[in-house]
Amino acid sequence: MKSNKLNRNCRGIVLVVVCVLFYGLSLGAVECVFEDTEFSFQFLRTMGYTASVGADIGECLNTARRIKDKDMESWYTEWLKTAKQLNSAADGFLAKGHKISAKEAYFRASNYYRTAEFFLHGNPKDPRILKTWGKSRECFQNAAKFSDKPIKYIRIPFENTTMPGYLCLVDDSGKKRPLLIVHTGFDGTAEELYMEIGFRAVERGFNVLLFEGPGQGEMIRVQHMPYRYNWETVVTPVVDYAIKLPETDPDKIGLIGFSFGGYLAPRAVAYEHRIKACVADGGVYDFFANALRLSHIKNGEELDNKSACKKINEGIRASMKKSSAACWFFENGMFTFKTDSPTDFLKKLKPFNLTDSVKKIKCNMLVINSESDTGMTGQAKQLFDALDCPKEFMLFTIAEGAEEHCQMGAMMISSERILNWLQNILMKNQQN
Repeated sequence: MKSNKLNRNCRGIVLVVVCVLFYGLSLGAVECVFEDTEFSFQFLRTMGYTASVGADIGECLNTARRIKDKDMESWYTEWLKTAKQLNSAADGFLAKGHKISAKEAYFRASNYYRTAEFFLHGNPKDPRILKTWGKSRECFQNAAKFSDKPIKYIRIPFENTTMPGYLCLVDDSGKKRPLLIVHTGFDGTAEELYMEIGFRAVERGFNVLLFEGPGQGEMIRVQHMPYRYNWETVVTPVVDYAIKLPETDPDKIGLIGFSFGGYLAPRAVAYEHRIKACVADGGVYDFFANALRLSHIKNGEELDNKSACKKINEGIRASMKKSSAACWFFENGMFTFKTDSPTDFLKKLKPFNLTDSVKKIKCNMLVINSESDTGMTGQAKQLFDALDCPKEFMLFTIAEGAEEHCQMGAMMISSERILNWLQNILMKNQQN
């Protein structure tokens, strides 16, 4: 959906443009099966894991054929049906001793359950959220049992609780190796991260620690902990945990943040200096300012005015009824930040910027942008220009077919270039 169409649909309140532009997933997204660009992008995201362990093209196309465009209930119903079919198939394979086939089917079921749950966050109390997300995790862990390379479910001490994660190892030798710590952004899960990059990172000789922090996965669904701007308070306990592992080379630790993680990861390394290399895919300098720019709010004072907020909320709610992208963005934002209104969610974003911390970053930085990811126009370049540390800018383009947000649909191109950069930093002349 183009931004001018959004503007035609919005009545009287320009702020609602943020619904698609701010998140950056749908604007300019490739049309893939669905006319609705949010459905199209999420379908591409799911099917893109065919390149790793998480999907099969025929299954995805067959599921999409059954879905009514722009109908979120239909999306849930049909992806759930496919997930259950694969889950049942995996159970059957396992019962007959076909462990490799079971592993493959469980991985795909995990991804399809994740996809089914994606649009359910409008009602945080919807019991399907926990049930469907739980099945995604369960299937992933069932698959992990039969992985050729160890995948260990872990709990990381964090404040008065623990954060969930997976330690993905090259082998069980205990040999010290470079470690990649990876977290997602606004809506992913640790299980998805394995399909996105963990699978290929291990093949290249990295040990990988995938985890979920506040606002993500279990931490918001079960522990009800929302996002926080000072992400170093999340990453530092992960590093504390990681350096105690016998397999970790403490001088060769990298951090990757995807999507909204393109703000979170740079924020963390500004204060956590044990990390030697950081990847922001894509880079975000000021999450809140970008929302104001796109909504034509000059300084955000309107968000402190109750009367103005009432009108803004009315406009956003109207837009949410017309746009699946708007609906999902604000529903997921209110869900992961634990707010009751769109404007309360936007106000929570105020401290999510790197203005006071970017100069504290000392490690090697890779800042990534994707050519069609126009919702965050200028953010990656602004982050890159502000850095005083060793840095590289990487653009994924339409010409190479990797132009979507986080290079969805081009996981091999994405992981090849990102992991090559990390090998050059953390492995130097070592070949894998």
